[in-house]
Amino acid sequence: MKLDAIDKKLLEHLQKDCKLTNKELSALLNLSITAIYERIKKLERSGVISQYVGLLDKSKVGRDFIVYCHIKLEKHKEEYLMKFEQSVMELEEVVECFHVSGDYDYIIKVLVADMASFREFMVTKLTSLAHVGSTQSSFVISEVKHTTAVSI
Repeated sequence: MKLDAIDKKLLEHLQKDCKLTNKELSALLNLSITAIYERIKKLERSGVISQYVGLLDKSKVGRDFIVYCHIKLEKHKEEYLMKFEQSVMELEEVVECFHVSGDYDYIIKVLVADMASFREFMVTKLTSLAHVGSTQSSFVISEVKHTTAVSI
């Protein structure tokens, strides 16, 4: 789908605050409420807007200890990859998982309460997954930049 300048501005506003009403968006973009509604529906139907979510303050829900784990599987067989991906989808502590190139096969982002919680996660969940060969973990000291917005 080709996005025009108005679509891009609309998406920028929605990424900052998806609770803006069509009336508020129409005032910001100098369009009618109906035009805003139609554009949003078009962006939803085409899959450009895939979902609306509420973002939480990790520290207020006790999940502000962030760890990035690099994972190497025992072998690169398709069945191993699929089994790992299926298993990691079920781990509530894992908020992101990427299949990557380089020395490791996957990078996962883990949110837990503290070091003890991370140790428990590693011992009882991550290292017990089938076909995990090795892991390397990096602990976040401070979050310098965090955004969910995609630049358009």
